Amino acid sequence: MKLGYELTIEQTQKLSMTPELIQAIQILQFNNQELVDYVQNELLENPVLEAEKEYDTQEVDIREKIREADYEEESFKQWEYSPDEDDDYTYEQYVSEEDTLTDYLFMQLQFSNLKGKHAAIGKYIIEAVDDNGYLTASVEEIAKAVDAEIEDVEDTLNFIQTFDPAGIAARNLRECLIIQLAAKGLLTDEIEYIIENMLEDLADNKIAHIAKTLNMKNQEVQQIADLIKTLEPKPGRLFSSGETTRYVIPDIFVEKINDEFVVTNNDTSVPKLMVSSYYNKLSAEADKDEELNKYLNDRFNAAVWLIKSIEQRKQTIYNVASAVVKYQQDFFDKGEKYLKTLTLKQIAEEVGVHESTVSRSINGKYMQSPRGVFELKYFFSSGVSGGDGAGVSSNSVKSIIKEIINGEDPRKPYSDQDMVEILKDKGIDISRRTVAKYREGMNILSSSKRRRF
Repeated sequence: MKLGYELTIEQTQKLSMTPELIQAIQILQFNNQELVDYVQNELLENPVLEAEKEYDTQEVDIREKIREADYEEESFKQWEYSPDEDDDYTYEQYVSEEDTLTDYLFMQLQFSNLKGKHAAIGKYIIEAVDDNGYLTASVEEIAKAVDAEIEDVEDTLNFIQTFDPAGIAARNLRECLIIQLAAKGLLTDEIEYIIENMLEDLADNKIAHIAKTLNMKNQEVQQIADLIKTLEPKPGRLFSSGETTRYVIPDIFVEKINDEFVVTNNDTSVPKLMVSSYYNKLSAEADKDEELNKYLNDRFNAAVWLIKSIEQRKQTIYNVASAVVKYQQDFFDKGEKYLKTLTLKQIAEEVGVHESTVSRSINGKYMQSPRGVFELKYFFSSGVSGGDGAGVSSNSVKSIIKEIINGEDPRKPYSDQDMVEILKDKGIDISRRTVAKYREGMNILSSSKRRRF
């Protein structure tokens, strides 16, 4: 048997990911701020690119006046232009500064009457307070660190715990609650006993059990529970943590004009790009220098491709957002309860693109609408069956469940099974397990813990 070695030609199809295609996909996935940063970097690296400048009519008027004026010094000064501070500014001129919890506590320590070793202990205590306002070091650790007596640390800690906000520098939740009630003059022996010994029962809403144990009325224990719920379990979170605040820049605006929702792109933040006429002219004159000509042509092609990719991104996001608004029009007209189920496949078929393109188009993109600012992902969610056979979004079901609970009798709250029946009457077929999952997702307690006396 002989083996044959032959050369054959075979034609196949495959997708080739060129650098240009990779760049286009990357640009589509960028959110608004990321795109701005990317464009600024390209402007630095590609000399053929430049940002379009707005036509400043005020500046032109000033120049015309200068031309018309005499060139003598006094006449020229008559038209000397000094821009108004209010006319030209950038956000970089302003620095945002917020007091952190540590700064606030140190300020109070500075104006206190603590001196010497007590001031040193107080400084160490403040530095050991976390962002939630709790002391993270024990009294013994502090005493060892600052070489002080435990009694001195205890005295200083008690003094620091009188600082604002109430409950600061507590070692645990119980101490935090007791400090706040003492500061308000509302701490009684019964309340202190409940906090120290029966706080878990109170969290589980075992009002009757606590009342029986302490020989109190259910209503009295309920009042104590209501009072404790008004306290702040994390007093430090009222202050800035020192982290940078993130701002959302909408990619899409939706406005209602003459009973019709109009979708527009946000073009204000991304610089408008153009090919520099100077480099375009230079390229035509660089025929004699082959290396320079190739470089300029490569930069020119890269610039044109970048401009096209940004325009394609803009059009794709617009098409996807328009399809979403069209499909979710009931939401924009009537509210969250009317949000429908929506999948990437549905929008992909509507727009005529692949599902992955829709996914990239909605990732990190935001829409500003009359209903508020939403990430485009918000409108894509699974759901349950409605009475008319149409899908009802999970966000819509959550909204209805929250509305049902807000309207219930607090003495006889609805169980999860009760809400299943109520939803069924509204034409929504849902299981008790799903109701419980949605309720827990909204941080709503079970019926036994919501019951009031």
